[in-house]
Amino acid sequence: MNVAVIGAGWAGMAAAVTLAQSNVRVTVFEAARHLGGRARAVEIEGIELDNGQHILIGAYRETLRLMRAVGVDPDKLLLRQPLAIEYPGKFSLRAPRLPARLNLGAALLTASGLSWGERMAAARFMTTMRNKGYRIAADLPVAELLAQHRQSGALARYLWEPLCVSALNTPAACASARIFLNVLRDGLDGARGASDLLIPRADLGKLFPQPAAAYVGANGGLLHPGTPVRTLEKGAEGFAVNAGPERYSHVILAVGPHQLDTLLERFEQLASTRRSVAALEYQPIYTCYLQYPPQVSMPQPMTGFDGGCIQWIFDRGRLDGAAGLLAAVISARGAHQNSSRDALASAIHRELADFLPGLPAPVWSRVIAEKRATFSCRPDLVRPENRTAVDRLYLAGDYTASDYPATLESAVRSGVLAANLVLQ
Repeated sequence: MNVAVIGAGWAGMAAAVTLAQSNVRVTVFEAARHLGGRARAVEIEGIELDNGQHILIGAYRETLRLMRAVGVDPDKLLLRQPLAIEYPGKFSLRAPRLPARLNLGAALLTASGLSWGERMAAARFMTTMRNKGYRIAADLPVAELLAQHRQSGALARYLWEPLCVSALNTPAACASARIFLNVLRDGLDGARGASDLLIPRADLGKLFPQPAAAYVGANGGLLHPGTPVRTLEKGAEGFAVNAGPERYSHVILAVGPHQLDTLLERFEQLASTRRSVAALEYQPIYTCYLQYPPQVSMPQPMTGFDGGCIQWIFDRGRLDGAAGLLAAVISARGAHQNSSRDALASAIHRELADFLPGLPAPVWSRVIAEKRATFSCRPDLVRPENRTAVDRLYLAGDYTASDYPATLESAVRSGVLAANLVLQ
């Protein structure tokens, strides 16, 4: 075998590592100079930061497994803490370290900011979903599912809706309830530790893409960063990339879905795949980094905000020692998209100043907008399979058919699945 992996994001590198583990010759092509795709490191004011503040959870089994396989110690590079959702003065939920399911029940029943009736309603909702195997007969928006089970008021505002937007990057009013329930099943109500928050202490490149590249190289693979793939053809001797002389027995396309059409246009049998990919809509994620004097800090590493433009604030000083550096995250579409980046940074600073009286002006700020951060995870969305109608041509990415939304874990799983299809 001689496999070409096109795209060095998390899906592509997961595929490349899986193939390298089986001593398969693999060549990775990446258009950018950096690795990681839409979850990568960037340099801002001389500091290595992420293009967006990501968070993992304990249920990311494949991601954690592959991190270890390429020599990364997750316990050193990820801050693990029990599920904690904090909206200071409004809502607080903390999962105690109890056996699976008991910790979720205890967290719901002891959450502050909820009435006793709301706590019982939440417990009934989870019990009902558990008894149904987290399955519903027909997909519908998350907001409608919550309304059917009387999950309203503070319960919806501070628990279910933030979890939906954080996991699916799609507002509850139009997000898939079926996919949301899969997340609750495996993340919130799964094995002990599955709901733990894993907050990166280092930039995303160091978590997986860079050590994965080193692993692939050490096992005979080749990486070509800064090499856009513009044409893909298949002949009797295999696939040709950019009309080059090398022939590849298999190809895994691990580029973003919006980049697929040009690469697939020569394959008439993939017309339906191209249509399903073209039908995908996208949701943005905005991250605003604000550097304050070193003495500025938040009460905890991750804090929820409500009523303004900020959704979550991460205190990087509590994560990787970057004292005074705060990261504000805004997921999905919203009014913030209508503001200039400078105006958005100013609005975020004003919200922070209301929370932290006496907060000085930031030394610098930077807004990073990933406008196609994820696909819009809507009800009954048709997503393409990893296996295509072209023999030995596979897709990999967080947008492929899966039980999960567009997350790092779904990207990694898709890459592993594509590689295993090659190995089969």
